[in-house]
Amino acid sequence: MANDDLATPVWQWSACDMAAAIQAGELSCVAAVEAVSQRVQAENGRINAIVEDLTATARGEAESHDEILQKSGPLGPLHGVPVTIKVNVDQKGHATTNGVPALKDVIAPDDAPIVSNLKKAGAIVIGRTNTPEFSFRATTDNPLHGRTLNPWDDMRSPGGSSGGASAALAAGFGPIAHGNDIGGSLRFPAFMCGLATIRPTFGRVPAYNPSAPSERSLLAQMMSTQGIIAREMRDVRLATKVMSAHDPRDPWQMPVPFDGPPEAQPIKVAVARETNGYPIDPAITAAIDTAAEVLQAAGYVVEEVDPPLLREAANHALAALFGDVKLFMGEMVAAMGSATMQEIFRQSYDIFKVFEPVDLLHAMSRRTRYTRAWNVFAETYPLILTPFMMRPSYEWDEDTRGGAEVEDIFASAVYSWVINFLGLPAAIAPAGFHNDLPISVQLVGRRFREDLTLDAAEVLERASGIAVQTLWQRQGLRA
Repeated sequence: MANDDLATPVWQWSACDMAAAIQAGELSCVAAVEAVSQRVQAENGRINAIVEDLTATARGEAESHDEILQKSGPLGPLHGVPVTIKVNVDQKGHATTNGVPALKDVIAPDDAPIVSNLKKAGAIVIGRTNTPEFSFRATTDNPLHGRTLNPWDDMRSPGGSSGGASAALAAGFGPIAHGNDIGGSLRFPAFMCGLATIRPTFGRVPAYNPSAPSERSLLAQMMSTQGIIAREMRDVRLATKVMSAHDPRDPWQMPVPFDGPPEAQPIKVAVARETNGYPIDPAITAAIDTAAEVLQAAGYVVEEVDPPLLREAANHALAALFGDVKLFMGEMVAAMGSATMQEIFRQSYDIFKVFEPVDLLHAMSRRTRYTRAWNVFAETYPLILTPFMMRPSYEWDEDTRGGAEVEDIFASAVYSWVINFLGLPAAIAPAGFHNDLPISVQLVGRRFREDLTLDAAEVLERASGIAVQTLWQRQGLRA
């Protein structure tokens, strides 16, 4: 490692650098875990990102990992790297609370596939991160674990539903955080906290919760993916590869290689300007313009062309999702949810004119048409540059202020939930700052070409920089 890297506090290191240093004998697993654990003890009491602190047991695991490394080499590419797991996914012996008081005693009988895959790769779990009730808000607060703060600004939401994961990363609680995404729950947090992520293609990463009393509905299965948030794109790539290892418990996982065949050069990027009627903020327009220029300068062919059927897909995506939620989760939310959560769901049912079961089936049929059109479009344009949100930020409790605020957050993020409806991969890449807070853009990829999507995202990251380093410099924490 470079001398500059060694001078940087260990809790600020990337997962790639940390793993390389451990395997080279320059850093012990104990030292890596201890550095991050001390940071957790110093800051988590205020941030409340980690709601189950596992640093004590992680130290013992780190000692074991150091012994294994000496005797037989690394377990895998993340040997000794501290990671966090979101509390809506099973980790054996721990509560899968999903932010709901009534679920606080649901103890996982086994690890979910992503937890198993991370452990097999040598990662060490240092804590479980917060999520809103039922993991179904664009912010992170619940009556069981409380509110998670955004390290950039207490009033700014850390995003949701993986807001605990994003806040943990920005605060320095390890370089890799697990999250998941049914409507934007990886990308909202990455956007709000200046981080890197990719929502993988449906079928890329195995998903299953052994504690679940029943299978999820079909649309929820098809729209939801497990994934990684990190501070750097290279860590997202590494950890997503690790989590994509085969697990037979997910019958929908596809055995597609992560690195696809070489793409014909130069790669075309479509720049999407369609806003579905939302008044896009000039700061977001400027970010898209700059990102397009950076990609063009890097050798991509950038063309102004909108993907097909966006408005048609948008007309059905949320009506279908909330129709599905009402049918399969409505009774649970009514019985277990807080008054705040019940009101948000009620407003969402009204705003998005949720589909009843027959209409939901028809929407599932139409979904095939929309996805086909985007797949055909991707034959010419393997990448699409879009806004993620069409506004720079939102406050932590904005969705509790009324139906208009709920609707605005969703309407500003049409390129989030439509992508889930279509099952496509999409990365969040840094795009500078607005009013001293980070903003980002989105890159949508061809199905199962997360590699191409991350390549382009890394180009943008190199031009814009690692956002959280600016946060740490402001706090006087950079070496």
